[in-house]
Amino acid sequence: MKQFLQKYFVVFAPILFIALVLFDQWTKGLAVASLKGQDAFPIWEGVLEFRYFENTGAAWGMLKGKQVFFYVLTVVFFGAVIYEIRRLYKEVRFLPFVYTLIFMVSGAAGNFIDRVYQQYVVDFIYVKIIDFPIFNVADCYITVSVILMLLLMFFYYTDEEFDKILPAFSLKKKKD
Repeated sequence: MKQFLQKYFVVFAPILFIALVLFDQWTKGLAVASLKGQDAFPIWEGVLEFRYFENTGAAWGMLKGKQVFFYVLTVVFFGAVIYEIRRLYKEVRFLPFVYTLIFMVSGAAGNFIDRVYQQYVVDFIYVKIIDFPIFNVADCYITVSVILMLLLMFFYYTDEEFDKILPAFSLKKKKD
C-alpha cells in the first residue's frame, strides 16, 4: 500500500493542484462575466451574496498596491512548499499534511495568477451577515488548509512527527 501511495502521489498531486487552480480561475471568470458592473447577487438574503471586487492587496485589503512584494513572497512560498512536499510525501503518515500543502499552494497560485495578469485579485464571495471581507475560492483553499494543518498538528501528529514536519520549530534542538 505504501509503495502504491508513493508511486501514484507524483501523478495525482499535480493533477489535484491543476484541477484546484483551474476551478478557482473558472469561478473568478464566472464572477467577472456575471458580476462585474452589476449589483450584488444575493444567495441567501441578508447572509451571503456574490459581489464583484478587485483586491489589489492581501487578506482584508492589507498592503494595497504592493504587487512586487506579493510576487516575491509567493515565489518564496512556492519554493518552500514544494521542498516540503518532496521531503514529506514519501512517508504515508505525512500524506494528510502534504495534501493540505497542495490545497494551500493551489490557493496561492490562483491568486498569484490574478496578480500577474491583472494586477489585482478577483474576489466575489461576501458574508453579509457578519460584514466579512469579500473573498474567493483560492482564499477558501488557503483558510481551510491552515485549519486542517493546525488540527493535524494538534491532534494527529506526535511531537516527534511534528519535529519532522517543521524541524525549524523543533523543541528538541532548543533543549539540547
